[in-house]
Amino acid sequence: MSGYFTRERFGRPQFLAGLLLLAFLAQASWLVKAQWRLQWSSQSEPRSHIATGAEESEGERIATGWSQWHGHGIAGAPYPDAPAPAAPFADVSNSKDDYDTERSPLLPLVSAAPLLAMPERWWNSDSFAYWGWLTRLPFLACGVFLGASLWYVARRLCGNHGGFVALALYCFSPAMIQASAVWHTEPEIVAAWGAFGAIFTAIAVAHTLYAPREVVLWNWRRIVLLGVSLAIATGSQFSMIVVVPLALAFLLYVAPVRRQAGVVIWLAACAVGFVLLFAAYFFHPHAFAGSMRHAVFWGATWRAFAIPGVYRQVAARLVANVSWVCPAFVLAVPVALVTYVVWPRTRYFGNTAPLSVALLLLMLGMAHPHLGGAGFFLAAVPFLFLFVAGVLADLMETSYGFLVTALIFSLLATNTVWCLVALVRVGQG
Repeated sequence: MSGYFTRERFGRPQFLAGLLLLAFLAQASWLVKAQWRLQWSSQSEPRSHIATGAEESEGERIATGWSQWHGHGIAGAPYPDAPAPAAPFADVSNSKDDYDTERSPLLPLVSAAPLLAMPERWWNSDSFAYWGWLTRLPFLACGVFLGASLWYVARRLCGNHGGFVALALYCFSPAMIQASAVWHTEPEIVAAWGAFGAIFTAIAVAHTLYAPREVVLWNWRRIVLLGVSLAIATGSQFSMIVVVPLALAFLLYVAPVRRQAGVVIWLAACAVGFVLLFAAYFFHPHAFAGSMRHAVFWGATWRAFAIPGVYRQVAARLVANVSWVCPAFVLAVPVALVTYVVWPRTRYFGNTAPLSVALLLLMLGMAHPHLGGAGFFLAAVPFLFLFVAGVLADLMETSYGFLVTALIFSLLATNTVWCLVALVRVGQG
């Protein structure tokens, strides 16, 4: 154990990163508390909140998840003869023959998991106002895990400076805080975490192929981790299956000398992901087969790219969203893109890979006009954070490093203040 707890693993950088992640968790928790308080203060009869106060999609997600945990069919893919769920969160009795074409039961199960320890008699009581927020805990955890993953990858690629820039952008990003708190939005944070983990786990596995060891046996931990990431991404949003071929592409590109081993590892990870996805259906083959038949794995509408007006609308939407994703992006993204184009030193794999994935996800978001589009847009944000952090870290290593560092620090400080002020305003209603 003494060899594990070293300064390399638990030193000052890790401590500072932990403080930033705690700040992120505090902001997201504040948002959950503010939303929960405002929802309940607007209800003259708190009991009615169980059925109508929460957003309909969230209530149905919790209800179907709780029903599946207790053996009443499969969330989003029930048996035709399954009884209506007994949960009081939403009325889903008329949707028992419908299939969720966008997602697997993973999100309903995750949403309802914190309620398993709660007695059912509490659900129809006024105490729901005090413990109902527990359903947000899994998504808060996903937000923290995604931030930790981003910092780990950025630090490995760009050093401490790049790691802290990426993490600071993430921890004070209104979009990521909102997604983690599930504040008037769907829980796309889970798919974003899965996609980020799948891409960079594949890259990490590819780098280990250069080691003179038994490839598959040595990488079994990373194979499992890659399979888990693929299952999380695809299970949270079927159209996120695009990360599966992307993972293979990075495996083959990074380790061209051992492509056969890379394909074997990819197939093993896909098998792990398939088993985990099947487990989300509690290993019911009929429900799983029916859900796969109705699932929309590719809902892209490429005709939108042939309409000039769409580009103007998308450009206006992106400009509006950039300030919401992260106000610092208004300056950081143009600077990073211009630097990347003009300065050849920044055009290396550590910067090109996240930029390429981010652009692909943004294009897929444009091509998916329905639910999946929001998931792709959110999944692209951590990759953009990583790209911007990498380019800014390169600028900090130039002869003007002191001035660049001071400007970046000022930008991040301003972004932090802006984010905190926005949260206070939300808390005031």
